[in-house]
Parts: sequence; structure tokens; C-alpha cells
Amino acid sequence: MNNQPINIAVLESSQIVFEGIENILSKSGKYFKIFRIDRLNEIDKISAEEKFDAVIVNPSQIQNKEKEFLSVKKNCSNTCWIALIYSYIDQNLLSMFDKTIQITDSPETIIEIVSKTTKAAGFYSQSPEQEQLSDRELEVLKLIVAGLSNKEIAEQLNISIHSVVSHRKNIIQNTGIKSQVGLTIYAISNNIINIEDYQE
Repeated sequence: MNNQPINIAVLESSQIVFEGIENILSKSGKYFKIFRIDRLNEIDKISAEEKFDAVIVNPSQIQNKEKEFLSVKKNCSNTCWIALIYSYIDQNLLSMFDKTIQITDSPETIIEIVSKTTKAAGFYSQSPEQEQLSDRELEVLKLIVAGLSNKEIAEQLNISIHSVVSHRKNIIQNTGIKSQVGLTIYAISNNIINIEDYQE
């Protein structure tokens, strides 16, 4: 697994909201390193020591500070900026961000947006061997994501339970991800499954 953490700064005044974002990202199966930032000008100070791959910002924190925000963005040119929205925000302000997430979004959606944003910018890259799952492992992965047990997977694919366990071990070894939620995000991020197929 890629040992380089994805550094995420969160500019949010609410402790509860910050802890919610931190909790969602820490359970994603990816190696996120989360920093809490109270004021916009702290980003410049901390980024001198830690390069941020993404910054999640409550846009109300930068209202009437647009020039300062643009200056910070310029200094952190390789950083993705994600707005965390839970109230009405002017569209002109939102246009300054690369992506948006809503407070009502599911954990899976939030993880997908953060992962895809940092991956698209080249911050989260998997080694070639991680992406080399066999066709059978891809079939097993899809059924794991669907919530099937080893026995159910064996029956559906007409293979032994021992083979299913072996494929699961290979999937974990190649992706570095053990949890079902983490494997789901991996499958979505790598276009192995379509998220719409798993929504009610």
C-alpha cells in the first residue's frame, strides 16, 4: 500500500463537524492525515512544514476574506480546495473551490469526492501491483461489496469456500484494505463498480 499519507486540512469552527469529517475519513481504509485549522492564515504557516493535498473549508470561514483566500490558494498551488456546505453560500464564493461536499452527503460520497479529488491531482496513487487484481478477484470483490458471505460467494461463483478465502487474502494484500467499507470505496474509485447500482 502507498505509505505516503494524504494530508487533509479542515478549516471548520465547529468541533462536532470537524470530528465527523475526521471520523469518516479515518474509517475509509485510506491513509489520511487530518489537520484542524481554525483560521485561514494558519494554512500558510503549517503548509511550510506539511504539504496539504486537500483542504476542506466551511465557506463561511472565508466570507469577506476572498482576497486572502486567493492568496493562500496561490501559495498552495498543488492543493485541492473542497467546500463543506451546510448553509446557503453565494455561488461566486463557491466558484473558488475545486469541489463541494454537502453536510448531508453519505460517508461513502464524502470519501469518494475527497479520494477522487486528491487522486486526480496525483496525490493518491497506487502502485501498479495494487491495481492488478485477477478477473476472479474482481468478481469476488464485487460480491464482497454487495455484502455476500464467503459461503454465498462460493455458491454464486461455483468455487470452494477455500478459494474464496484465498481470493479475499489476495485482494487485501494487493489493495492494502481490509474493511468492507474501504473495499467499497476502492471499487468505486477504480471504476470496478458503479455506485448507482448500490443505492436504493
